[in-house]
Amino acid sequence: MAHDHSGHSHHHHDHGSGHDHGHDHGHSHGHGHSHAPKDFGRAFAIGIALNSGFVAVEVIAGIWSHSLALLADAGHNLSDVLALLLAWGAAVLARRAPSERRTYGLRKGTILASLANAVMLLVAVGVIASESVRRLLAPADVATVPVMVTAGIGVVINTLTALLFMRGHDDLNVRGAFLHMAADAAVSLAVVIGAAVMYLAGGLAWIDPTLSLGIVAVIVIGTWSLLRESADLALDAAPRGVDVADVRRWLSERPGVTGVHDLHIWAMSTTETALTVHLTRPSNPDPDHFLHDTCEHLEERFGIGHCTLQVETGDAAGCRLSPAETV
Repeated sequence: MAHDHSGHSHHHHDHGSGHDHGHDHGHSHGHGHSHAPKDFGRAFAIGIALNSGFVAVEVIAGIWSHSLALLADAGHNLSDVLALLLAWGAAVLARRAPSERRTYGLRKGTILASLANAVMLLVAVGVIASESVRRLLAPADVATVPVMVTAGIGVVINTLTALLFMRGHDDLNVRGAFLHMAADAAVSLAVVIGAAVMYLAGGLAWIDPTLSLGIVAVIVIGTWSLLRESADLALDAAPRGVDVADVRRWLSERPGVTGVHDLHIWAMSTTETALTVHLTRPSNPDPDHFLHDTCEHLEERFGIGHCTLQVETGDAAGCRLSPAETV
């Protein structure tokens, strides 16, 4: 039995941290050469600094002006600071060299971090939601002017941060950061409008907790997909952007291949995907070329940068792992 392992590990930060962006197969779109460009390190640092400072301001202003909407918005902005830290951490961790024991390096840390991030957010959101319901039953006065000013600053800060990430739409991590910031600007704008209405109408104290419940809903929807996706990746499911059936079909159509078994596709980090598979190929005249060519194409077509192929020239029945139910 010929055991051929070809470990290609090209890094590409283009994949898998989530948002399924319909993959147009067939052409390479910058895999392998999109090492989160250095200038995004600066964008991340500025974004994190601005937003962390702003979260602190919002929390203080929210407590002082009795505005739950501001506190909820602070929760939303904190979720972005965490998302930015994660995206940045993912880029940094993915560059860490593997060690003797941790042969994958610390890549999986990015997945664990997004899992923790999602859980923490849901807890914070629960607190705000229960407080909002209490406030709806017993409305409290809200100091509207400081709320308008604070949320107004939020609109500006989030818009500026979003612009920092404008250029990086091909990198999934950066795209996530951009969308987050844009959504944030919109949420802060809603708080400004709510406060303005309360100010002009004099009263309507229910607007504030109602808005905060709306913001909570926005956070929950965003966090739920993050939670599901990070749980999937933590359980070694194939990342969203990869269609396993499609990969299996493509492998089975490779020249000379008569069978495909023991196919596994999983996420090494939020940005990198790995694959192992056994291929039956009775006549194997060009073993190395076949391996390298297949790995090359797997990266270009499917964004799978770390492939290990085992080519078997006998029939599959001889392979311990060929039955579909064995892992």
